Amino acid sequence: MDAVLDNLDIFRAGFLQTLKLSVCTAVAALLLGSLLATMRVSPVPPLRWAGTAYVETVRNTPLTVVFFFVVFVLPQVDVRFSFFIFAVMALTIYHTAFVCEAVRAGVNGVDAGQPEAARALGLTFSQTLRLVVLPQAFRNVIQPLGSVCSALIRNTSIAAAFGVEELTSVSQRLSTANPGDVIAVLLAGIAGYLVLTLSLAAAVGFAERRLAGVPR
Repeated sequence: MDAVLDNLDIFRAGFLQTLKLSVCTAVAALLLGSLLATMRVSPVPPLRWAGTAYVETVRNTPLTVVFFFVVFVLPQVDVRFSFFIFAVMALTIYHTAFVCEAVRAGVNGVDAGQPEAARALGLTFSQTLRLVVLPQAFRNVIQPLGSVCSALIRNTSIAAAFGVEELTSVSQRLSTANPGDVIAVLLAGIAGYLVLTLSLAAAVGFAERRLAGVPR
């Protein structure tokens, strides 16, 4: 336990790095995933094909392979960033596909009469999607999006293998340096992830209750 108490500042830095990695990726994946979902429901065939190709390719590719591509292939074509930015890019590329499918499911769950009424009022496809369909779709998929974000938090641990000093990297380093306190160090790392995932679950539950009109 001494290894944990003596290195609380290091755990704190790793925890904050994991939090930063998770938030940056979640925001980027939500924006890009929503855009990709609009492509998948677009009346323009090439956009639908491009969206489908991206989703099917990425969802069937291991995240570690995506990391290898971003970290080792992009520098070969003179794309150079910090390991943190590369990690955000890899996680965003991967989770955008899952956000897309969650949002698309929400779009498909909107009553067909809603967009038809919007078109009858003279709204364009983009206006109908932005003003009528997407707001309802997001309300329908809060839980699935929460699940994607929870998986994202856990998947940030892969960044440890690519030079990012996040929670898993810190736990590995301290457990190696303190073999007598391995269990305590690993439990501390697990506790950090639990704080993030359980806080997210609480936020998702709160949002669901508020949108459903249920008192806290």
